[in-house]
Amino acid sequence: MKKINKFLICFLITSVMNISANQTNHIQTIYLGSGCFWGAEKGYESLEGVINAESGYANGYGIKPNYRSIIQFKNKYNENNYAEVVKVTFNNNAITLEEILKHFFETHDPTQLNRQGNDVGTQYRSTILFSNENQKNIALEIIEEYQKLLFASGYGNIKTKLEPLDNFYLAEEYHQDYLKKNPNGYCPDLSTGIVFSEKDKDLLNNDSLLLGKHILILDSQTYCPYCDKLKENVTNEYKGSIPLSYRTSDQLHGLKIQSPTWATPSILFIENGIEIFGYQGYLSPKEFYQLLGKFKLGNTEAYDVAFNKGTDARFCKEYQIFKDTPDGVFIDKLSGEPLFDTKDRFVSRSGWLSFTKPVDGSVYELPDNSYGMERTEIRSVSSDIHLGHVFDDGPNGMPRYCINATVLEFIERKNISS
Repeated sequence: MKKINKFLICFLITSVMNISANQTNHIQTIYLGSGCFWGAEKGYESLEGVINAESGYANGYGIKPNYRSIIQFKNKYNENNYAEVVKVTFNNNAITLEEILKHFFETHDPTQLNRQGNDVGTQYRSTILFSNENQKNIALEIIEEYQKLLFASGYGNIKTKLEPLDNFYLAEEYHQDYLKKNPNGYCPDLSTGIVFSEKDKDLLNNDSLLLGKHILILDSQTYCPYCDKLKENVTNEYKGSIPLSYRTSDQLHGLKIQSPTWATPSILFIENGIEIFGYQGYLSPKEFYQLLGKFKLGNTEAYDVAFNKGTDARFCKEYQIFKDTPDGVFIDKLSGEPLFDTKDRFVSRSGWLSFTKPVDGSVYELPDNSYGMERTEIRSVSSDIHLGHVFDDGPNGMPRYCINATVLEFIERKNISS
């Protein structure tokens, strides 16, 4: 009986140990360097199955493992310098190492030696640091596969350094989750545009962008928090008359783009397929509409009114057009948001459009003491452009919103989509 109990105890202990091992051996770690670790870290965190991504320094010797040391000029081309890497911890049951390495290669340029874009130095080297032979063999297979794709597209040899992990030190706290802590920047997109599967590459027809004015947003091929923030705060709400489109850096065929395309988001203003000017990084709504005003309005009276608090000439051309429109709505000339309704329009004989009230929530008021007068300025909530002033001399004791016609556009009510 004692022998049987002893056998059962040993069996149970072995079973528990096996179960425990099976529950943990699917958690793996790989160390990957692809230039600056800020954007790379966030990219890995966005992958389903990745448990954690931490920025750090790896495989350096003879210098201190901190940011101040690795960026010193004397270490810029030091072969023993630490590499900026991301420690990627992942659940192998949810995402494979092959998938992570494909993401690694598709999100930077592995043919560049000791640099990525404008970041130059050995700390920015492309590197895969493996912990066991299985990881090494998988990496070799992925490198061979991607090299063939790069050769087929005219790229050179992969410079990614594949070696065993020797040492790793976490980067300073301010580097961890850097993009979360610094929400008004851009994500570097230094990829070649070459993907492992062509079905993942969305080729778009750009013919529509070759005629007229367009706003083109360069989006990330992976995850970019600044791109999401721009969409959430600005572009998702945009209703303006100039079309807005999204493209990635490998979808610009047929267009003449002069701005660098490695930063996302980038806002490009193009006309007839040619970039007029652009901006790299996140823009607040106010900043976005200032650039759009420059692009759409140019050096005109409308621009002076919108951004310099100018005033239309009395009985100007736009006033003559808008004072007798059919039933409809006047919208912000830049954002397309409704501002005033013809139902609230009246003839004041002032030479400017007059309304008894704005569309609810569309404008806000500011005190204006310019030119020795005490007035109340009216500005658009959506674009923050100057619209005019409000006075207390409207019909039947109501206000008179005195509005500049040059900063408005008109939509007939029958053409308003529900």
